[in-house]
Amino acid sequence: MVDRHQNPVTRANPPAIRQLGRVEYQQVFDAMRNFTDCRSADTPDELWLVEHEPVYTLGLAANPQHVLDAHGIPLVQTDRGGEVTYHAPGQAVIYLLMDLRRERRGGRLQVREFVHQIEQAVIDTLAGFGIDGERKPGAPGIYLADGMHADWQGAKIAALGLKVRTNGCTYHGVSLNVGMDLAPFSWINPCGYAGMPVIDMKTLGVAASLTEVQIALAHQLQERLMA
Repeated sequence: MVDRHQNPVTRANPPAIRQLGRVEYQQVFDAMRNFTDCRSADTPDELWLVEHEPVYTLGLAANPQHVLDAHGIPLVQTDRGGEVTYHAPGQAVIYLLMDLRRERRGGRLQVREFVHQIEQAVIDTLAGFGIDGERKPGAPGIYLADGMHADWQGAKIAALGLKVRTNGCTYHGVSLNVGMDLAPFSWINPCGYAGMPVIDMKTLGVAASLTEVQIALAHQLQERLMA
């Protein structure tokens, strides 16, 4: 039997994919924390694929004033990093329940590299559907690359927010806008930026289903997080 206090797992396997369907945000939030509270050194890493009913979520340091008018949409305080964001049907959400202490092909993942690999997985997924995405310094998430879709240049298409505990275990994750009602993004300052344009894949002409995009992103994450 593994003694989780003295002999932490040293080798990582690709995280298992769990498809949870459409679930209320609070239910999944509670489940993520419970999973992380109860996991041991030999608990497999998991990716939870979900879709949420409309909800605004606030990061630990978020300013509630960035919610301009919630229009009756529930607002949930979370323990992730970042500001306010929006989840709703048509958005591919993947939560990453990972143990960063585990040895991977390139060694143990540091938090900065973990974020980088998640963002790269989104960029690679978008590229597979003909969309050029890019990072912006100091602004986690993925944005439309310069020179692509002039009307939406620089618009945000994916958001990222994580919780990394002192023991290296993570939860929360990434959301990619596939085909959703974007109007509620205009009722907040997305990620704390007033007037930030937000876009989805459908508006850019991609006809892929939510499940297709979500599975593609999950596979990219599996590959990237083993690097």
